[in-house]
Amino acid sequence: MARDHGAQIKDDALYEDLRKQGQSKEKAARIANAKAKGSLDHKATHLEDRTKNDLLAEARKIGIEGRSKMSKGELIEAIRGHG
Repeated sequence: MARDHGAQIKDDALYEDLRKQGQSKEKAARIANAKAKGSLDHKATHLEDRTKNDLLAEARKIGIEGRSKMSKGELIEAIRGHG
């Protein structure tokens, strides 16, 4: 049984699973709450399927520094690790 994380977490079990997978508290809470609300976007593309220019734009949007010198693999890793 999942521990109650308070009113701010809408799906405690999913939140705990995401935390065990290494997601940050903030990211796990966003995903768990979006899933509980039914607004989780299931049409997201895999980062590996996106172009380097798309990844650069995403990295710029979320504020990753040093992105212009990163390879596609490094950009994917940085984007996944953000948050």
